[in-house]
Amino acid sequence: MKSKNEALLAEYEHKSAVENSTEYIENFDILETINNVGNDEVFTPVKVCSEMLDILPEEVWHNPNYKWLNPCSKNGVFEREIALRLDEGLKNVIPDTETRRKHILQNMIFSIGLTRFTSYVARRTLYYCSDASRKCDGIKADDGHYVNGYAIGNGTWFDTPEGNILTPNAGHQFGKDGKCVFCGIRNSSTYVDPLQREQYAYQFIHYKHAYQLEHFLQDRFFNGDRNMKFDIIVGNPPYHVSTGGGSAQATPIYDKFIDMAKQLKPHYLSMIIPARWFAGGMGLDKFRESMLNDNHFVKFFDYPNAKDCFNTLSIGGGVCYFLWDGNYSGECIITNKGTRYGKSRLRKLNEFEVFVRYNEALDIIRKIRQSAFTSFSELCSSLSPFAIDSNVRGENECFENALRLYSSKGVGYIPKEMVKSGIEWVDKFKILISKTGAEHANEPSKDGTFKVLSTLKVLLPNEVCTFSYFLAGTFESKELADNALLYIKTKFVRFLILQAVSSINLSKDKFQFVPQQDFSKPWTDEELYAKYNLTQEEIDFIESMVRPME
Repeated sequence: MKSKNEALLAEYEHKSAVENSTEYIENFDILETINNVGNDEVFTPVKVCSEMLDILPEEVWHNPNYKWLNPCSKNGVFEREIALRLDEGLKNVIPDTETRRKHILQNMIFSIGLTRFTSYVARRTLYYCSDASRKCDGIKADDGHYVNGYAIGNGTWFDTPEGNILTPNAGHQFGKDGKCVFCGIRNSSTYVDPLQREQYAYQFIHYKHAYQLEHFLQDRFFNGDRNMKFDIIVGNPPYHVSTGGGSAQATPIYDKFIDMAKQLKPHYLSMIIPARWFAGGMGLDKFRESMLNDNHFVKFFDYPNAKDCFNTLSIGGGVCYFLWDGNYSGECIITNKGTRYGKSRLRKLNEFEVFVRYNEALDIIRKIRQSAFTSFSELCSSLSPFAIDSNVRGENECFENALRLYSSKGVGYIPKEMVKSGIEWVDKFKILISKTGAEHANEPSKDGTFKVLSTLKVLLPNEVCTFSYFLAGTFESKELADNALLYIKTKFVRFLILQAVSSINLSKDKFQFVPQQDFSKPWTDEELYAKYNLTQEEIDFIESMVRPME
């Protein structure tokens, strides 16, 4: 039998558990449980939404005349968090609670659902009901609660079910190539199946000119007033769309949202997007150029590992969010988030052709560039140096005049006639390098380090490779090739490659910051640190970022 103290202790522990459960339920946020619904529509965690709103100037929360737009609403988290902050910030401007909240929802917050489904969810979040005009019908259950939900203000604040959260009604416009002229989706895609409810024709980007979208929004939200505009645009756009359905390669689409948002000329713009544009390809070269040369960016926050932002979600190259101010012109404050490298720094975005994400890397690259610099990228081949498809395996047995072929599945043998380009390299010593980096989704390991490169090998004369690889230099002797290989394996070189990488893909341009050396001798990290006069702090940073290769 328990003593009195034991019984009291048990009762106390039981009460604590119940109280904790009650507190959890009271503070439970349903938006944290909604999973991503596909097509790369990534729901924004409340924490991340709050971080993005925190970077906006304080004055936005006290101005009752600003018009806010989320052009890519999913679950309504941006609209809800904006409304909560405005409700607090406008207390002195509009003291009456009912009047203030009605003004905020009627006249300040507007959005466009990405799909029919997400517009319903967003309205449920902001208006308490998917129908903004639904009134209480008075039907109660036996326990006294109302059976059917009704909207905020008892449905009297809006005359239409949509309120200020628009259900998209745009359609794809296909060109002669079978692709939508606005988003690039193919007419064969499952997303445009007429039997499917959602067509993923995102309203915000399905216009040829920005003024057409602006007129649409003015007609929809402001009764055709051509003087009305949005002061603040925020959101988390879809990241890419599958252009052909099935296993077809996806095409980035977030760049189109940002381009269109800028053309609407808001005062402030803030969005969270993949960081692959920093250096990656996939048709983002023009977008990268426009971003790097745009001096309206005030702040950039960069997550090299997207899991630090979106919990378990992997997004190749990480993610970033920013504050863009149409009235600002100057350098931008860059902050690395979610890592132990959290120093902020005022920088020019366009110092290099790619965006170097780590602030600590800038001075290292500058020192190297100030020396007699010739880029190692000039020694590298393009992808598919011998024009041999990645699915070619060759014969298992060697035969007369055969070339030894390296593929992702091992070694085979092919006739020399199969080599359609790079004939001049066949008889050379060359360094084979995998076009796929060592890290999945270009994410650091748990300790924050990178290996960067995966397969590296010196190929002998009469040895070639498939499209799975490219060449990091060709040489007249094995000694030169071996020394170059050791050089590439150094932490120094792999660190510099990392600064030009924002996806799992590697190519010759990723070597743009790597200097050429005299390969008549092998090189060590210590010799390279000394040659470029790196400080101990800079050396420690490189060593902390890159782990040894086997």
